[in-house]
Amino acid sequence: MLKQRIITAFVLLALLLPVLIVKTVWPFAALTLVAIALAGWEWSRLNDAGPLAVALGLALGAACGIALYADWTTTAPRVAWWSALAAWVLGGVWVLRGGVAGWPRVPRPLRWAIGLVALWTAWLALVNAKAIGLNFILSAFLLVWAADIFAYFGGRALGKRKLAPAISPGKSWEGVWSGMAGALLVAATWLAIDNVAGLGDESFYTIVANRFGYLGLALVVVFLVAMSVVGDLFESLVKRSAGAKDSSTLLPGHGGILDRIDGLLPVFPIALALVML
Repeated sequence: MLKQRIITAFVLLALLLPVLIVKTVWPFAALTLVAIALAGWEWSRLNDAGPLAVALGLALGAACGIALYADWTTTAPRVAWWSALAAWVLGGVWVLRGGVAGWPRVPRPLRWAIGLVALWTAWLALVNAKAIGLNFILSAFLLVWAADIFAYFGGRALGKRKLAPAISPGKSWEGVWSGMAGALLVAATWLAIDNVAGLGDESFYTIVANRFGYLGLALVVVFLVAMSVVGDLFESLVKRSAGAKDSSTLLPGHGGILDRIDGLLPVFPIALALVML
């Protein structure tokens, strides 16, 4: 399993790094479009779409393609970010309060639409973040990755109080606090390096600190980590409702694409909403 995870990680990095480094947006947009379409297929399968899962995944890819053709990859309507923020904050609370038993009671077409719209908006936010600059998108990625890593190790070392045992038994409140502390540490470090080294385009942390101050940056980082936890729990709830351990087996050793991007889904649209203020 570990060997599979390492090989898959290297393959993913080999695909992702070149399209991140190149200045033009469309190679990154095209690669992530394929990934999001496959995530749409995974979501549809988990939500009882049956044979329609492939068609729904293709429809999501087509919707991303239309946005790419319309040049929304650099100038997407700001209402998309604010709508996503409201949907994740209010809808996330509603779904998590309903629990595993409540999700299947939501009509299937609505369940399909919720996931596909969330994936489409996240893809749009990702490519808009790439258009802002490499420093920006990497700093936003690292916020989520750092929160995950610190939450994992903090939870293993300190975890006593379960966060949502019926949804994800392994998660603890101590893990959440550790993830927030880790993300704050990364934000402070990145900001310091950014100010000294002058890395070209502004990072997410620099933009937020310039607009809201250091206290505002800390609050934004904590809020985004909390929303990444909501995204993670949401996907876990859907998988548990479907009786699945992973969203698919597309990524050997890692599960499916949804398993790797669940925390990113709310973070990038919300980050775009905040920096567009």
